[in-house]
Amino acid sequence: MTNSSQSQRPASSASESSVPTVRVALLGAGNVGAEVARILLTDAVELGERIGARPKLIGIAVRDVDSPRTVTLPLELFTTDADALINDADVVVELTGGIEPAKTRILRALNAGKPVISGNKALLAQHGEQLHAAAEAAGTSISYEAAVAGAIPIVRPMLDSLSGDKVKRVLGIMNGTTNYILDQMDTTGASFDDALAEAQRLGYAEADPTADVEGHDAASKVAILGGIAFHSSYTFDDVYCRGITGVTAEDVEAARRSGFVIKLLGVAERVTEGEGDQAQEKVNLRVVPTMLPRKHPLAGVHGAFNAVFVEAENAGELMFYGPGAGGAPTASAVMGDLVAALRRSVAGGPGVGPTFHAGLPATGMDGVKTSFALTLLCPDRTGVLAEISSVFAEHGVSISTMQQRDLPEDPAHPGQGQAELRFVTHRARNADLVRTVEAIRQMDVVLDMRGLIRVENDN
Repeated sequence: MTNSSQSQRPASSASESSVPTVRVALLGAGNVGAEVARILLTDAVELGERIGARPKLIGIAVRDVDSPRTVTLPLELFTTDADALINDADVVVELTGGIEPAKTRILRALNAGKPVISGNKALLAQHGEQLHAAAEAAGTSISYEAAVAGAIPIVRPMLDSLSGDKVKRVLGIMNGTTNYILDQMDTTGASFDDALAEAQRLGYAEADPTADVEGHDAASKVAILGGIAFHSSYTFDDVYCRGITGVTAEDVEAARRSGFVIKLLGVAERVTEGEGDQAQEKVNLRVVPTMLPRKHPLAGVHGAFNAVFVEAENAGELMFYGPGAGGAPTASAVMGDLVAALRRSVAGGPGVGPTFHAGLPATGMDGVKTSFALTLLCPDRTGVLAEISSVFAEHGVSISTMQQRDLPEDPAHPGQGQAELRFVTHRARNADLVRTVEAIRQMDVVLDMRGLIRVENDN
């Protein structure tokens, strides 16, 4: 394809003519797109054997045909005319990201009955229901394994392998940048700023890391996985989101002393609100820094890797682990979707996409059962612990563990010793925990609240 609006396809050789071909349009040639193009060009024959028809890359739509690429690709494949490329294709792979023009281009392909493979988590987390409806109306499909957890196969196992089960909860480490930062803070004692700088130097974090460190990237993935797991439609706005910018080296060290590690967890889980005849099943979706016991399977996920932990009624506990980002690993997920979509097309059907029949509403944090770890700076004198414990009791929150660490005397207050008190609560309603924390914050014996973080445990 040239950078004009006319497609130019090389003539098929005699050996190619005996095998049906399917024309693949690729939108985007970033790290992932370039790797997808490389695989299509080098492995077309073997892919054809698996599919029953040979995939032929007919062009790559980009904003600038002269931009440098991570993979050397034939210049004649590049074009700036995405619409003409979509018109000429049998299947479209969208790897440009963002909401527009990606949404318009995907709808153009779907409305024309063409399967679409996308890695666009932000778009799917905002407009996934509309895209699925368009695919169903046109008798085609949209697939997006690459939108969640990079190379890890999680979308199709949730859609297919667990479709006969009842998923109770999905939780996972769904962002490699934040996992790398927190892992560095835990294993080397680095500060947040130093760990972020190293992540940027290594290419794990963007120059503007906001989407990662504020949890927005993970929140999009939670919305997508939650929709699949609970057969309901959710968007990014349904996800309670807190990033890791407030996590300090002191928080990480305190967690270590208690036998925990801090991870940014994405969670989607069933909750029941109300009692008796008024009980209603809902789904809570959240992204929050969380303390995990070091024996938990997710606690051992290091570096920029991702992992998703699924709890199902019959299958029990399952974990999916692997590279959460990177050009070649994510391209593997794209190619898996592409091969599956083309196999379905060759067989004469689009397959069955996710269903949203359950319609379970998203709910906020108030009714979620969780635990808190709370670190307080207090005067080291008799009666302080009793006063604080009484506030917990007044709000119906019980204490699981308490640790005290004596600190050096404050030079500003000679003769006044200080202590760091660290409480971990039993599980309680989030609303009760929040009220407890606010009451403790106002106490005269509390000089400073140094840390507040959720805990994932069985207490």
